Amino acid sequence: MISSLILPLYVSLISLVFGYNEAELVFAGDAMQHKAQLEAASAGKGNYDYTTCFSEISGIVGCADYAVVNLETPIGAAPHTGYPCFNAPPTFADALADAGFDMFLTANNHTLDRGPRGLRSTISELDARGLAHLGTYSNDSARAAALPKVVDVKGFRIGFLNYTYGTNGISPRDGVVVDYIDRAKMKEDIGALRDAGAELVAVCIHWGEEYKLLPNASQKHLADFLEALGVDMIIGGHPHVIQPMEFRPNKYYPEKNVLLVYSLGNFFSNMKTADTRGGAMAHVKLFRGEDLKAQVKEASYRLVFTIPGSSPSDNFRLLEADSVKAPAWKERAQEFCRRARKIFDAHNVNVPEIKGL
Repeated sequence: MISSLILPLYVSLISLVFGYNEAELVFAGDAMQHKAQLEAASAGKGNYDYTTCFSEISGIVGCADYAVVNLETPIGAAPHTGYPCFNAPPTFADALADAGFDMFLTANNHTLDRGPRGLRSTISELDARGLAHLGTYSNDSARAAALPKVVDVKGFRIGFLNYTYGTNGISPRDGVVVDYIDRAKMKEDIGALRDAGAELVAVCIHWGEEYKLLPNASQKHLADFLEALGVDMIIGGHPHVIQPMEFRPNKYYPEKNVLLVYSLGNFFSNMKTADTRGGAMAHVKLFRGEDLKAQVKEASYRLVFTIPGSSPSDNFRLLEADSVKAPAWKERAQEFCRRARKIFDAHNVNVPEIKGL
């Protein structure tokens, strides 16, 4: 039996021998279900059909070796509701999985919208589908069993964590666990990932101020804390708008790189302002050289935009933002792109835009 100390080196050697020296990750923002989206997806008799919602971006997600999305709604039985207390049908998770997503983040400010029952229902529905999830747990024992979460992606051993700043004033009860931002706990969790053989660590975090296009001081301070712990990827959400991305040498460990994404914005929603209708997907390339060390090699982004159908009963669709042709939405998509690119062009560090498949 290979010991836990030797396993990472063994995996690295096997990966190099068989040519698995590169991998690509994709991170997406907030996947939401507002009232109009639920109504459009309704197929009658309590059924909901999302099969067309992600068909035009599934090739992008599916090409990644591992894809992560923030599930910003509980999943469960009827009644299904939008803002302010979300509850989406299980077929919404099916559609995201069919689009190519491998991991669902559940620690966000809406995770307790339906109380402990809704939290447990979300976990149960994801478990029933064999979908990986992170950030909320049915009880302390379930958290202890789930963490540390180390995923093998083409030979790269990646540790994942997920935290939220809060849950809209709703406190966990009946034993359920939500991973809130807590520096002592985060430090302990990151150490546990390294002890479990994680070569790279990704911390996905729900933080910041809604609708602000630039990060606040609290985000910057927490990002610095995580960078000092050697975290390789810091991926943020919650503001419902994009915020800048940085890819550069770690200030504390110059021999390794760090990717810092302050906010990916909305992935799929019915928010209506110029900045909230779309978001960004982060593409991250990993590399292992002859020294066998795993590293984040480069990062890029693409813009996506949500449009409704031509009638209230037609499904919403997620598109690459530049591909929106519907007359009622083309100008709005262009305005979203203009505003997002203005922020990224001014503030991004070594994270360019990519277009097309």
